[in-house]
Amino acid sequence: MGNEGKPVIDKKNIKQLFFNSTDFVSIDVDWPTGKGILCYYSSLIDATEVNKQIDIIRQRAEEKMSNWGKTAVSDVKPYSENELIKAVCTGLTVVVFQESQVMLTISAQSTFGRSPSEPATEQVVRGPHDGFIESTQQNMTLVRQKLVRNDLVVKTCEVGKDTKTKITYLYIDSIADKDVVELFESQLQDIKDDEILNSGELEDYLEESVFSPFPQLLNTERPDRVAFNLMEGRIAIFTNESPTALIAPVTFFSFYQSPDDFNGRVIVGSFYRLLRIMSLVMAIYLPAFYISVVGFHSEILPIEISKKVKLAINEIPYRPIFEAIILEVFIELIREAALRLPKPIGQTIGVVGGLIIGDAIVSAGLVSNLMVIVVALTAISSFVIPTLEMNMTIRILRFPFMIAAALFGFFGMAIGTIILIIHLLTLSSLKQPYFAPFIPLDTTRFMHVFFRVPYSKFHKQQKTFTFLNKKKGRKS
Repeated sequence: MGNEGKPVIDKKNIKQLFFNSTDFVSIDVDWPTGKGILCYYSSLIDATEVNKQIDIIRQRAEEKMSNWGKTAVSDVKPYSENELIKAVCTGLTVVVFQESQVMLTISAQSTFGRSPSEPATEQVVRGPHDGFIESTQQNMTLVRQKLVRNDLVVKTCEVGKDTKTKITYLYIDSIADKDVVELFESQLQDIKDDEILNSGELEDYLEESVFSPFPQLLNTERPDRVAFNLMEGRIAIFTNESPTALIAPVTFFSFYQSPDDFNGRVIVGSFYRLLRIMSLVMAIYLPAFYISVVGFHSEILPIEISKKVKLAINEIPYRPIFEAIILEVFIELIREAALRLPKPIGQTIGVVGGLIIGDAIVSAGLVSNLMVIVVALTAISSFVIPTLEMNMTIRILRFPFMIAAALFGFFGMAIGTIILIIHLLTLSSLKQPYFAPFIPLDTTRFMHVFFRVPYSKFHKQQKTFTFLNKKKGRKS
């Protein structure tokens, strides 16, 4: 009578819970408090460490310690099928006790992975050369080693009904805006999708304008970059088994800052930051400018240059817009091929594509030498941008500008620029203005956007959200 209403616990029923999977192990074990069933996935646990921890915990039970099952790596909780499934599937080892209807969970997952080496897409000349890896726990260690403070808050939650993806997010309590943190947490709670596996899927739920070409969250694999952004009041978000951290809220100019700016000297850092912003203009407008000049406004060129331009394009059988599209698509094909192929072959593809095919296409009279120069300068300018997501955005944006220039010349470029600026002004990241400090206007932050200000001049910690902080009367 005493067992009425209690679930039946035996090896057969437990194996059925895990569909008799070959890597699921269930073993009868003797325990001082009664017989138990040891359960785990052999593909997820470190068997040596499990045996070691079981011996330690069994000895604690034999000594009749009051909390024999509670250690740094183990816990005791009431038994339920859902809790058992969740624990085993996350790599825990579980000992189920039928008589007492409790289960002992032991954390002894197998650990393997790469060392925290420098990310291939965010290399720096001077500064730390470590990077995040596919272990959230080790990533937290890398961040905490750089920010030794007790108000660095780390919180976790689960999203995805089926995948139960663990989301870990960090912020500094004394610096981060409370409203921003609450908004972010509410957005996480609103995610109802059954399957979320990586940071890219999570990014779609956190962005306010998914169809905008501009990223509204910053992706990075560098611990120092995460530390800098946390010190500016932002939130860093990690998904389990991913080396990529998402940072929010961000502004448009956040994507043009590199760790090298802060590790190098003031004049050097300021020069290269300005150079990157100039490269943005070249990457978007240079092909469109060439098309406008050749098609509509050749009178703005000096006579000597105008003659050379006309001689270069006289033998081309179609309009400059088609030249530009052919070469731009050709550049994108080379980049994609070099990216997908193994490194030795990828480098060969780049040399063959850039030199041999490029020379052949000019010799065949399909494009002019001037257009090759323009497209090459445009490609180089786009690759100067230190953030991959913004790099891809700028490469895509030059195509609509080329089309506008081919249809209406400078007037088309002006209309495209107005549309682009309006779009940037309407964007936001976690309800924070994307085009700050221009909208809302904050002249005190212009210097920080365009120049690397000396650390000795920072009398106060720079904060990103001074507009909201001023409204609330908080210190900036």
